[in-house]
Amino acid sequence: QVQLVESGGGLVQAGDSLRLSCAASATSGRPFSAFEMGWFRQAPGKEREFVAAHTWRGGKTYYADSVKGRFTMSRENAKNTVYLQMNSLNIEDTAVYYCAADPMGNAYLPTSRDKYPIWGQGTQVAVSS
Repeated sequence: QVQLVESGGGLVQAGDSLRLSCAASATSGRPFSAFEMGWFRQAPGKEREFVAAHTWRGGKTYYADSVKGRFTMSRENAKNTVYLQMNSLNIEDTAVYYCAADPMGNAYLPTSRDKYPIWGQGTQVAVSS
């Protein structure tokens, strides 16, 4: 069974950078390169929201408008790992960040939580002024 483990969160100051990692412990026989992956975040009292996603079909990467130009999602298939490089962090980026996986490439939109049947436990990012 595929499990996702995030790491790299922490407390930083506004303007700083962080890199989150998400490692898949297994792939259930399907190559990790075929997994469609997403990053979401949830701030206190708010809904979980889309941050970034990478799809196998077309090799596209999508970003929320709020992070476009500041965050970069990448993947290292040989390590079954995806990353989220976060630059120019601001207070509004404070949230628990979750990694999510769609191993089979379903038809839901990459920005939709419904697309991803597998979720990590989350890693906290806190940005202070």
